[in-house]
Amino acid sequence: MNFVFVSLQRINTNRESTSTSLARELARQKHNVLFVNSPIDRKDFLFPPQDPVVAAHVKAIKTKAAPVQQLAPHLWVLHPTRLLDSFNWVPSTPLFSWLIRLNNNRLAEDIKPALKELNFDEFVLVNDKDIFRGFYLKELLQPRKAFYLDRDYTLGMPYWRRHGEKLEPALMRKSDAVFCNSLDFTARAQQYNPNSFYIGNGFDAAQFDEGLDTPIPDDLAAISGLRIGYVGALITERLDLNLLTELARARPAWNFVLLGWEDQAFASSALHTLPNVFFLGRKHTRDVPAYLRHFDVCLNPQVLNDITRSNFPLKILEYLAMGKPVVATATNTMIEVFSEHTYLASNVEEYLTQIERALAEDTPQRTQERIKFAGQFSWEKVAKLFISFYEQLTNVARPPLTR
Repeated sequence: MNFVFVSLQRINTNRESTSTSLARELARQKHNVLFVNSPIDRKDFLFPPQDPVVAAHVKAIKTKAAPVQQLAPHLWVLHPTRLLDSFNWVPSTPLFSWLIRLNNNRLAEDIKPALKELNFDEFVLVNDKDIFRGFYLKELLQPRKAFYLDRDYTLGMPYWRRHGEKLEPALMRKSDAVFCNSLDFTARAQQYNPNSFYIGNGFDAAQFDEGLDTPIPDDLAAISGLRIGYVGALITERLDLNLLTELARARPAWNFVLLGWEDQAFASSALHTLPNVFFLGRKHTRDVPAYLRHFDVCLNPQVLNDITRSNFPLKILEYLAMGKPVVATATNTMIEVFSEHTYLASNVEEYLTQIERALAEDTPQRTQERIKFAGQFSWEKVAKLFISFYEQLTNVARPPLTR
């Protein structure tokens, strides 16, 4: 089978996502996959950002490098060359939806030659949360099936909320199916499309293997004593900055080690003044297991809001796969999926208590139980479930939508 992914996520970054991991796994299962990296907008073309991946894409456009590159057997990436314009400043959603068709047309015109080059006569289009740039691609590209991948609640962010509250349900309705990585997302999607399926999440079991002998990284080795760690973007839309600050102040003997890029609020926060808080910067996925191996407890101190309440945090699987005790905010997914194998908390006092419990109760047996539980989640299983739902859809007619 041939698959074309359009996504908010680029496939050549230092952290994987549901869409990039699913695309790679489908290719490993010998399906042909074209992953379309996010197009460049006019502003980034004129003033390239600090992000080296985006800067490399801009350079490729300027030097007229080949847009299609093979990353692995059965897996190709497309770097679109046409520049897109920003229309999100338009207050009217009907006018906005008319204007974004211009961007959709430009993206489609980049994808069509790639389809021809790869001999994708028939293909399945998978739209990973690209609500605006991918809204009309089903009509423009005429895929055999068009699927929407719902793996994050982007409408919780102001940029997406303005027009996304109307356009995302419309995109779900006209898709042939919606695939979700959390149970809450599945229930929401079923309001708009009866062909909405839960496929869960996975992790790279070969990479996050507790049995591998990974030496402690130098910057972590410099931090002696108890290490309480977090890996991921440090952004206040998702993480409770005040909670982290209070935890560090309440337990000065604990070292809080944070890996990931920071938004402005984190970069200017009081955390940087505390002697037991260490910012080690962004790390490549391949380097993360070495850090996890030498953490004593792993955290996911999410702030509870519309963005985080229903999401499926991939990092929890990675933490557990390394056998680590995990203390996390009690979101819906954490309660429904992970409650038997993690310590859940809702405030500073509960976090302190649960971290102390996690440390006191950590045993080799619990380590193995966590590893075994995480082993139930793999991209191989997610991809096979995805394919099985596709096969159901091609054999059974879609019921009419109720309006």
